[in-house]
Amino acid sequence: MSSKAAERMRRHRERQRDGLRCLTIELRAAEIAELVTRGFLRPEMQNEQAAVRDALYAFLDRTLNP
Repeated sequence: MSSKAAERMRRHRERQRDGLRCLTIELRAAEIAELVTRGFLRPEMQNEQAAVRDALYAFLDRTLNP
């Protein structure tokens, strides 16, 4: 079994190979509300971190990869 540090490094290298970067961002309530307005997020999921993250991914994919 690998240590937590070794596991983090493995995931970091895997993301690098896949061309991904891991970032922490802050979203305004208005930005989350806009994800709801545009249909990327259900209103009842606004306080669910994973749902907001997935909605933001979907928004970026649609916006940046038409």
